[in-house]
Formats: sequence, C-alpha cells, structure tokens
Amino acid sequence: MVPCLLEKYRNEIAGQMVETFKLKNKMAVPRVEKIVVNMGVGEAITDVKILEKAMEELANITGQKPIMIRAKKAISNFKIRQGQPIGCKVTLRRAHMYEFMDRLINIAMPRIRDFRGVSIDAFDRAGNYTLGFSEQTIFPEIEYDKISRSQGMDITFVIKNVKSKEQARELLRLFGMPFKTEEKK
Repeated sequence: MVPCLLEKYRNEIAGQMVETFKLKNKMAVPRVEKIVVNMGVGEAITDVKILEKAMEELANITGQKPIMIRAKKAISNFKIRQGQPIGCKVTLRRAHMYEFMDRLINIAMPRIRDFRGVSIDAFDRAGNYTLGFSEQTIFPEIEYDKISRSQGMDITFVIKNVKSKEQARELLRLFGMPFKTEEKK
C-alpha cells in the first residue's frame, strides 16, 4: 500500500515544483530523503532507566526501534564520559517516513496548545529543515498517564536535490507543513 503523502508527491507536488521553479524534469525535483527523530536525554547520565523509557516512547511514536547514542567526547562540565549513553535516535526512510510525516503534520501538530505554525527560518545551508518539540505527549501514541517525565525531541527533514532554501520551503509547504505567517508589528 502506497502512503497517501507519497502518492500526493508523485501526482501533484512534483508537477507543481517543476512548473514553479522551471525544472527540466521530475527527476530534478527536490524530495524528502529521510527523517531523523532525535531525543537527547541528559538525565541518562545518572539513571539509565530514563533513557530506556525514552527509547520505548520513541519506538511507539515512530514505529521503529531507536538506536542508543553515546558521547563521542568526555565533557567535564556536564559530567559526561566518553562512550556514556546520552540519547537515542531513529532514521525513517521510504514508506515509514511518509506515514510519520503524515501523522506529524495532520495529527500531532494540531494537538499543540496555542500552535501558530512552525518557524520558516529553520533551514540549514543544504536545505534540511529541523524543528523541535518540548514534549512527546503531542503524539497520540503516548498515553499521558503512563509517562514519568516530559521529554523533548528534534525532528530533521533531510531534503535531496535542493538548490535553494526556497525550494525546500515550497516542498514542505506543499506537503502541508504549517509555516508561520509573518506579521509586521
């Protein structure tokens, strides 16, 4: 079964991007290559069970088992030793990626209190888009009564074949990403 966002990309978005940016063919159209969901768990330094719980919640949210991230270098100010577990991440590709993007845009983001849209300036030079959430409870897979602590996460959309930030922004806008409208004061 083909995810609805992938079908929308193939049938509508690719054609609109070719027309808007005057691309030579549909193979030159930017596309989302992968989505990386990252949870940094600072309290894992003292209690590894917190990291295990975060990994379990991330697996429920994404539908894929996360990998544990270990510290690359020792940082004495943060009491971190090299090789110590400090977080977890999941890399989503193909069908899982489109299903997650659909749930994020259409279910999770509307559940955020006083949500006015995501920042339009969170693109890096390569055209990748990163957004952060302060709570994992915006996802319906997480039962509010069963969480022990609030955990934030970063979600990065890695976009391939992008020539400018405007192309990447337009691609995500066509997928339905709710960007903030700029208001002049």
